[in-house]
Amino acid sequence: MDDKNGLLFSRRGAIESSLALGLLSAMPSAFAAETSSIRAAINAGKTGHPISDYIYGGFLEHGGNLINYSLWSEVLDDRKFFHPVDKTPLPKPERLFPGMTPDYKWMALGPVSSVTMDTEHPYVGDQSPVVHVSGSHPLGMYQDGRPLAKKSYTGRIVVAGDPGVTVSVTLIWGKGPDERESHVVPVAAEWKTVPLHFDCRGATKNGRMEITGRGKGTFKVGAVSLMPADNVKGFRADTIALMKEMDFKMLRLPGGNFISAYDWKNTIGDPDKRPPIYDPVWKAVQPNDAGLDELLEMCRLMNVEPYWCINTGFGEPRSGGEIVEYVNGAATTFWGAKRAANGHPEPWHVKYWDVGNEMYGHWQWGHMAPSQYHDKHKMFAKAMRKADPSIYLTVPGGFVDEMTTGQGMMADSGSPLVAFGSDRDWAGGMLKDCYGTFDALDTHAYPAEGMHFNLKTGKNEPVKQTMVEFAQAAANRVATMADCWEEYKKRFPQLNDGKVKVFFDEYAYHFKQDLKGMLALARCFHEFFRHSDFIDMAGYTMATGWMNYDRTHSAFSTVGMLFKFYNQHFGKIPVDLTGNSPVPPPKYPVGGDQPKHNTGSSTYPLDMFAALTADRKALVLAVVSVEDKPKTFDLALGGFKAAGTGKCWKLTGPGPDATNPFDGTPQIGITEGTFDTTAKQLTVAPYSIEFYRFEAA
Repeated sequence: MDDKNGLLFSRRGAIESSLALGLLSAMPSAFAAETSSIRAAINAGKTGHPISDYIYGGFLEHGGNLINYSLWSEVLDDRKFFHPVDKTPLPKPERLFPGMTPDYKWMALGPVSSVTMDTEHPYVGDQSPVVHVSGSHPLGMYQDGRPLAKKSYTGRIVVAGDPGVTVSVTLIWGKGPDERESHVVPVAAEWKTVPLHFDCRGATKNGRMEITGRGKGTFKVGAVSLMPADNVKGFRADTIALMKEMDFKMLRLPGGNFISAYDWKNTIGDPDKRPPIYDPVWKAVQPNDAGLDELLEMCRLMNVEPYWCINTGFGEPRSGGEIVEYVNGAATTFWGAKRAANGHPEPWHVKYWDVGNEMYGHWQWGHMAPSQYHDKHKMFAKAMRKADPSIYLTVPGGFVDEMTTGQGMMADSGSPLVAFGSDRDWAGGMLKDCYGTFDALDTHAYPAEGMHFNLKTGKNEPVKQTMVEFAQAAANRVATMADCWEEYKKRFPQLNDGKVKVFFDEYAYHFKQDLKGMLALARCFHEFFRHSDFIDMAGYTMATGWMNYDRTHSAFSTVGMLFKFYNQHFGKIPVDLTGNSPVPPPKYPVGGDQPKHNTGSSTYPLDMFAALTADRKALVLAVVSVEDKPKTFDLALGGFKAAGTGKCWKLTGPGPDATNPFDGTPQIGITEGTFDTTAKQLTVAPYSIEFYRFEAA
């Protein structure tokens, strides 16, 4: 089928139609539509490979507090005392995901000498605090900076102490005497877990918990937890509901680079006995509370297929087989029995497994020479499939385009342009030495906006981009990968049977929640659709980017709006679409981040894609316009008999920098209307993504 196709739409009704109508009516009258010179022809009788349900997938890395602060509901930081309890605040973190705030720790309440750390007999990890009290003045520890909502909270404390000590736990949400709640907890010589409950009667961003004792003697704390009472199996009710509403079908987790120093065995069993560890990749403490079983439960709550990434960096093949047995094995197997003992007698039935993350990269923990890694991979694949022969395995691709331009690869390069068949052609090496041990190759792309990769210097250099070029850049990186795939099919003819697929399981562009970013991602979708015969999955970085959130509130972001728009409304079966206005040829030499042909349909500067719904009862045309004026085009529809009236949707805003602030007035909206399907011309708004749905007559 012709590769100049169009796309579909998806989106929720979070933004009222009246808002978007107001935006459109407010557009300057100078934006008069020009005379049509663009002609598009759809031949619905000529179809392509169906678009995978996994194309609107997400990627989520368990680094830092990305999951802990967005989806997991724990209120307290360092709840198992990785850091000593003293008077010294934590230093500024070395690495922090965008939007994340630094960790807090427990601070001594009273003289710092009143708290010591027991390193010989800790409850969990390397140390537990011991508080020495003598008298009626409360001594102990506190943690402030806690975001609290006006709701009930539940929790627990693991505590032990001398009989002469009275221990209290207090939650504080304001300065007044009635803006706190305190409970005495019983203590004994042995560790005891005591439940907690608080009714927080006011919202604050600077709540505080105190654990104090009075009397004479000592008490010690092993772990403490506080969660909103409306949590869903430990997860936030609000953000889980939003992610479920996204209705996406696949989530890659828990890494990312994080995975290469991750020990899954630290994340199972009693959460209070899981040791907190220092993650050397993101240089942050990981409490291991949202562990293996919890994250798989999270996927069930979201109704999404988990796509689990395996540690092939510092990990070893035996651990790969063991985790598959733990997750998928019967309760009669060694590791399946441990899963059952941990409260999950039924296997999780995880089908999709990613055997390693970016192992081609010098930044990756456990990176090694390709020839060594090929042997390591084969040992992993053998051990994993021995545990469950039915699983689907993907492997780090490292296509030539990614190896040339991606994520600082030039740091260990001898030449700017990576050659097919060379040692640095990671995908080529995997195909040559490991074919038959995997089902798909994965690839990643994070194109830099306003930059072009110079093939002579091997560096990204600033360039001036038009809006079309800006919006085209992410899609062009999909196209460079597709160019590589065509070359690999020549070198490895067995790929032509179509059984080995590509998972584009990490990608992002622009990293801002504005209209221009939405336009670029929509064009990226279109390019995925043009290669639906072999691109079977795409994972947006990060899936939490579909939301705006803080620790107590959340709402869909503009990127979330876009994904929902396409996912809910676009079709599944691409159809042929041609036009009379070809995309201009490349102005840069082909290679690196420049594909052989610039992306887009032959309806330049509009980018169009069309697809039938799965039941073939409707056809949807998607049009992306990055122009500052309305654009009119002629449309000829063939191979599909349409009813006289169709539905249309318009996603737009007042300009490319428009956004929907978390706590402000939204500027971007979606309107729904109808159109005359017999009309020979259609007009799209400036800076818009529009869908036209033709119902079968």
